[in-house]
Amino acid sequence: MLSRLTRLQAVALCALPLVVLLATALFAPLPFSVAQPGMTANVLGENQGTEVITISGAPTRDTSGQLRMTTIEATGPDADVRLGDVIDGWFRTDQAIMPRDSVYPSGQSTKEIERHNTQQMQESQDAATQAALRYLDRTGDGIKVTLKLSDVGGPSAGLLFSLGIVDKLDGNGTGGDLTGGRTIAGTGTIDAAGTVGAVGGVSLKTQAARRDGATVFLVPKDECSDAKSELPKGLRLVPVTTLKGAVNALTALESGKGAVPSC
Repeated sequence: MLSRLTRLQAVALCALPLVVLLATALFAPLPFSVAQPGMTANVLGENQGTEVITISGAPTRDTSGQLRMTTIEATGPDADVRLGDVIDGWFRTDQAIMPRDSVYPSGQSTKEIERHNTQQMQESQDAATQAALRYLDRTGDGIKVTLKLSDVGGPSAGLLFSLGIVDKLDGNGTGGDLTGGRTIAGTGTIDAAGTVGAVGGVSLKTQAARRDGATVFLVPKDECSDAKSELPKGLRLVPVTTLKGAVNALTALESGKGAVPSC
């Protein structure tokens, strides 16, 4: 009896650290962020009562359809994400568990992160304007473009900003709209030369796009596989690598002539 009790006590003593470890893992904050589909905004229209794209120094077109930039909504850099949140998010298609350092710069305060995101958005807007005017061969024409999008940071709206500027100034080049009257959504960074870059979170952004009525989604080509992983029904993926390629794809889609790339 004594030997049996001793064995039970030994097992209990050995199991105690494991229980403590599991309890700590369950309740301790983890270095992750929980992301979900965020807001979208039509860059051809208004956001929170303010025109997203305002152009002076050149005549602009009345446009139809929508060009919707997309976002993800992630828990804040100071939020406590625990094991239960991670397990729950792992099995949901409308959430993603992402390393916090992939969402927010490491070693920075919340205020520093906000300033960083604001700076990235401003740089993205400047590059988007340069790319659009360069594509239209309108640099040096005295055209001033103002871009305003409240409560959104980062560079991922660059492609949609450029497309919005092109649509307002030139449309499809033959009097029609780039959208063809559709609701087009997308994501992607852009540089002044018009090169489109990857952004992350595309599987959540496609869900946001479809939720808000989009039927076509422009995605950086390198992120096709991610975009296809949880693709909502009724949403067509169009991969792009440059602003010119995106314009050509939308023009072909609108006219029914020419090839439209697919993932």
